Amino acid sequence: MRKINVCTFLTLDGVMQAPGGPDEDAESGFAHGGWQKPVTDDEVGAAIAGWYEHSDAMLLGRKTYEIFASYWPTADPGNPFTHRMNSAHKYVASRTLTSVEWQNSTLLEGDIPDAVRALKASEGGDINVVGSGDLAQTLMRHGLVDEYRLTIHPVIIGTGKRLFAEGAIPTALEPVSVSTTKGGTVIGVYRPNGSPAQDSF
Repeated sequence: MRKINVCTFLTLDGVMQAPGGPDEDAESGFAHGGWQKPVTDDEVGAAIAGWYEHSDAMLLGRKTYEIFASYWPTADPGNPFTHRMNSAHKYVASRTLTSVEWQNSTLLEGDIPDAVRALKASEGGDINVVGSGDLAQTLMRHGLVDEYRLTIHPVIIGTGKRLFAEGAIPTALEPVSVSTTKGGTVIGVYRPNGSPAQDSF
């Protein structure tokens, strides 16, 4: 059984929108695009590379797919991530795309939760969901996430799309590994562990 890992960069207040650049995603007037680079460090990069060691595929929503497909095919071949991103298989969840041109890309057909269940049951390594906030919400609602791999950066944005948005399914999380980089970023890997417990002091 393949694992579905949600790999996401977050601000301290939980915003995941447009970490990579000012023009990445300005939906709803978001004016803080590119917030991640000033608050990242080498340890973050090393941790992210580790997240891909047992992964051979990505599961992407349309917006993230289009951002990646416009960048990685012509990215610097000296960047170790360039080969990784181009060679990995890309599964794309979209209601509007009719074709996908980036190498090793497959457009999922039919009901997305059913298609993802079939992927999980197929042969292969882990599948990383990168960015793709709307898709991540769908996967969470259907209990399809095996791990959350999060970098939580020391910056507060105040507005923007959040991974755990209003209406998120209450879920207990089991920590797999948690560390803090020299720059203050928390790198946390968590597994869903049923419903949250409740008690009183």
